[in-house]
Amino acid sequence: MPESSSPPDVVFEGNSRAIIKKFPREVRENFGGELQRVQNGQLPLDSAPMAPTLRGVFELRDEDKDFWYRVFYYTQDGMVYVLHCFKKKTNTTTQGDIEIGRKRLSDLKERLRKTKKR
Repeated sequence: MPESSSPPDVVFEGNSRAIIKKFPREVRENFGGELQRVQNGQLPLDSAPMAPTLRGVFELRDEDKDFWYRVFYYTQDGMVYVLHCFKKKTNTTTQGDIEIGRKRLSDLKERLRKTKKR
């Protein structure tokens, strides 16, 4: 009897888990469902690539009456890495949020390279 494979893990980088926990319950539930879709190899319902700004990174999107909520994520080797979570009041993603995503992606890739060399 074949073993059932479990979906890939979700790894939260930096303070992304602490930030997402502060989002409204409905937004957290929506992002949880979206991340579960990614884990299961499905396309999220509301997502967009961050290329060319952050190649390989995708953005999950949600909103309520006050804010727009975003999650940057990256997948590699069957893992889902949540790089950055934030809320905003305008349609524009700030350079600061992009830089946080870029730095965490760079740090993650370096850590994964070191792990593979072992």
